[in-house]
Amino acid sequence: MARPRNIKSSFIKTPSPFFTFLPVSAFTSLLNKSPSPRIHRPYSSSRPRSYLFVIFLLILLSLLGLSLLRLVSVSQNPSPCPSFLTLLSPPTSHPPFASLASKNHEPVVLSRSATVPLPAHPVSGNATAEEAEFWAQPDGEGYRPCLDFTIQYRKASAKISKEKQKFLVVVVSGGLNQQKNQIVDAVVIARILEAALIVPVLAVNQIWKDESEFSDIFDVDHFKRTLQADVRVVSSLPSTHLGSKPTINTQMPYNVSPLWIRTKFLTELNRGGVLILRGIDSKLSKNLPLDLQKLRCKVAFHALRFAGPIQELGDKFARRIWIEGPYIALHLRLEKDVWVRTGCLTGLGPEHDDIIRKIRESQPKLLTGRLNMTNTHRRLAGLCPLNALQVARLIKGLGAPRTAQVYRAGGEPFGGAHALQGLVGEFPNVITKEMLAREGELSPYINRSSVMAALDYIVSLSSDVFLPSHGGNMGRVMQGHRAYVGHRKFVKPNKREMVGFFEDTSIFEAKFKSVMKQMHRRYQGQPEKRTNKRSSRDVIAYPVPECMCRHSIRHLLRS
Repeated sequence: MARPRNIKSSFIKTPSPFFTFLPVSAFTSLLNKSPSPRIHRPYSSSRPRSYLFVIFLLILLSLLGLSLLRLVSVSQNPSPCPSFLTLLSPPTSHPPFASLASKNHEPVVLSRSATVPLPAHPVSGNATAEEAEFWAQPDGEGYRPCLDFTIQYRKASAKISKEKQKFLVVVVSGGLNQQKNQIVDAVVIARILEAALIVPVLAVNQIWKDESEFSDIFDVDHFKRTLQADVRVVSSLPSTHLGSKPTINTQMPYNVSPLWIRTKFLTELNRGGVLILRGIDSKLSKNLPLDLQKLRCKVAFHALRFAGPIQELGDKFARRIWIEGPYIALHLRLEKDVWVRTGCLTGLGPEHDDIIRKIRESQPKLLTGRLNMTNTHRRLAGLCPLNALQVARLIKGLGAPRTAQVYRAGGEPFGGAHALQGLVGEFPNVITKEMLAREGELSPYINRSSVMAALDYIVSLSSDVFLPSHGGNMGRVMQGHRAYVGHRKFVKPNKREMVGFFEDTSIFEAKFKSVMKQMHRRYQGQPEKRTNKRSSRDVIAYPVPECMCRHSIRHLLRS
């Protein structure tokens, strides 16, 4: 149980920037000042000077007022890049840290609706050169969020946002981050069909038996409010449509385009008024028109805010570890179902591997892809999760100090404490949400896997360094979210290239470190365009260039 800590005042919401220029006493003296009896005094040369000072003060206040109005107008009117930005601190998450400094010292200013992390810690002057390199944040190269929708999109919004005849119902499944991806696409599909969206239905998770509803996990009112200019979102079907015979689709091919969506569903939707979709995970094309890509980012990074109690508890956990200094967040994919699905060996010995083999043989449909590959082939191809020892060797090789705080996100590892020995042996300061929680804070969420995953997400977003041991939905969403808030350090393990060095027992430690640093120098969260290598990459993981563009704050203030 974490010991009680006093949260510093820097976490308290700051007042309007205009009033911070004047002390409170100046206002109280003006309000409480009463007229004094007129006393005739000899002429003094100080009186004209005092008048001049008052006039100067009034002019100064007027200029400050005009400057404030200028800033507000800039934040509201479209500009070449950041029409979705605001120069005001957001009221959510961590208000004082809405402006996040990047390596080039220009703040990343985010919209009021965006979910933002705590700021990265400055590198300590006592750190060694190797440690300073590890904690240093990547250069964001001037990229900032820019969700400036086209005039055509905004014109169409006037009609679409008031739609009352066509309704889309989407049932999403899987774990939390898989559900988030489907909710993003549900909003986009509703926009394509120009239909109102019923608040998405969360299917019962078949693995963890989580029966949470949308409102249990996400802030429904914020979701509706943020998307009110894009899609009309309602909580339920109106009474006029309760008797309608809906069109139900449970199978959709991969990589479908907006044209395919309209051709397949629009006629029936216009006739019946209700369309129900299931199984949309990863089915919508990754290559959509620019406005729809921006809409994806708007949903993922702005509209999908966690419900108040979850966000507040996650913020508390993040502050409790953040206040102790910089920390690494590891998403360790060591759960039993991960080993079953990947077809890999656990690294825990024959006894544990035999358990996984029997489950896999009894349920072969659980194995995902490449059925003809052996364990060895999968490992050499970089398709297996890194185990705890391999993760420890990697972050040590990249320069992490032994005293570093390591936050472990993820479910209970298969093999329990034995599975984590390799990590704890190298980095004894391993922390979990259970350790950060005070008495009773997690009690309402026992057996609520989605809430636990949400808490992990919030704490991980504020980490100085994030590293996933395997791919997956959380890793992809976290990669994009950390990029969107200022390109926070995100280490993407080059598993295919690392395998040989992990298995080479003769390599010296200094050589291993040099190889790991060189191998990952371009995989630490630097801006990476979605279309650089493969056009099929997800904009949620790679928001540059559709959702982020180069635009300095200085240029914004001059425009």
